[in-house]
Amino acid sequence: MTCLTKSELLNTEMYQHQIDAVEKMRRIRVGALYMEMGTGKTRTALELAARRIETGKVEQVLWLCPCSVKATIAKEIKKHASEEFRNKIAIFGIESLSGSTKLYLKLMKTAMNASIFLIVDESNLVKNPRARRSSRVQALSEITKYKLILNGTPISKNMADLYSQWRILDWRILGFKSYYSFANRHIKYDQRIRGRIKEIKNSEEILNKIAPYTFQVRKDECVDLPPKTYSEQSFNMTTQQRYHYEKVKREYLSEIDELRPSTIYRLFTAVQHVVCGRRVTSMEIERMRTDPFFDDPHDNPRSQLLLDLISQTEGKVIIWCRYTHEIDTITELLTEEYGEGSTVKFFGALKLKEREASIESFSRDARFFVANKTCAGYGLNLQFCNYMIYYSNDWDWATRTQSEDRVHRIGQTENVHIVDISASSTIDNRILSCLRKKENMVESFKSRLEDKKFDIGKWLDGIAVRGEGGRKDAEKVFKQKRI
Repeated sequence: MTCLTKSELLNTEMYQHQIDAVEKMRRIRVGALYMEMGTGKTRTALELAARRIETGKVEQVLWLCPCSVKATIAKEIKKHASEEFRNKIAIFGIESLSGSTKLYLKLMKTAMNASIFLIVDESNLVKNPRARRSSRVQALSEITKYKLILNGTPISKNMADLYSQWRILDWRILGFKSYYSFANRHIKYDQRIRGRIKEIKNSEEILNKIAPYTFQVRKDECVDLPPKTYSEQSFNMTTQQRYHYEKVKREYLSEIDELRPSTIYRLFTAVQHVVCGRRVTSMEIERMRTDPFFDDPHDNPRSQLLLDLISQTEGKVIIWCRYTHEIDTITELLTEEYGEGSTVKFFGALKLKEREASIESFSRDARFFVANKTCAGYGLNLQFCNYMIYYSNDWDWATRTQSEDRVHRIGQTENVHIVDISASSTIDNRILSCLRKKENMVESFKSRLEDKKFDIGKWLDGIAVRGEGGRKDAEKVFKQKRI
């Protein structure tokens, strides 16, 4: 066990895994903390930055993070750092760099006139080498000597995501000045679909190159947290809703083109709209339009099940939704049932100050937090709540995991209860099945299209089909799962 005293600029002690990270990273100028959500990577990064300040190697810390979590990062810094240290830290949104040339030039000027420690938090936001934000963060990094990237996992979707993140640290680590050189060595593209990655080559070589500059840890390796308990609650659609679901499914299945992934996404989106209580009013493939299926949202069986579940719970509840219209409807229903101030919402269209106000209200008096996990799924510390309901899911396993870890992290003292709401024998069941197996739903769908005898419609609904290896109906699997 390594013994390392904390910096005098910090107020809180470190856990052993954080000490181990600092011990490895304090002797190198650049590095990556791939610490799973909830393991305290912010505290670890602060320790590394404080040591650079104390030794006179840097004068200021420039912390880039998603705009939606700036307030959370500021609160964490206030908890851990002394006032003297806090005055040397400036926090800016990564997205702002692409939208504001004025801010970009200001930060470039700051970096040229002072010795900067650059921290890029949630570095997966700069994974696209062609994006403006990536090129601007890259330009900023080239005039800073000390750099650190933070993320919960090194690979969000594929190994290609690593290039831009590690290019920020130093191109010599991977050995390629351009993405094209990197791709030529490590990426095999699908010849049929432009830009689609078919295979990552020499992946072990990449991992060996980044290993000396990386500290990685999972929650189950370092933190003794209460368990997560999963359950699934199903409902039956109304007769009219089921009829519309089958009609929409047939229509969009007939338009599927394996070489055009967009047609697959449209199918998934269309049928999911129906199970969530929308009517697809235009079957035009290029432009889908929907309206509420129910005049009164109380008549939606999905909403009915949600209200029933909430009536059986006590304390604060987080409700995750895929669509903004669901967030608005649920907020109205809960406000009607539990009174003004009981419910706050959080989604991308809200202004930053409105999001911050929602988080502050939920941490105090509000009982319900209704949010989109793509927006609120990372960077927020909500461990004062231990009950989550997924009103509707998408098929992205990475954002699902991150959203769960908003409550399952350091500081959580209660068992975490997670409930998924699903419509029986529909796409809901297939989505949950793929999430639990960490399968890419689009690729799984495409792999079955080649078999003309395979009933792809039943597969989409999560129903066992011949050729599926005798698996049970997906809606009956994992009714109760404990981690």
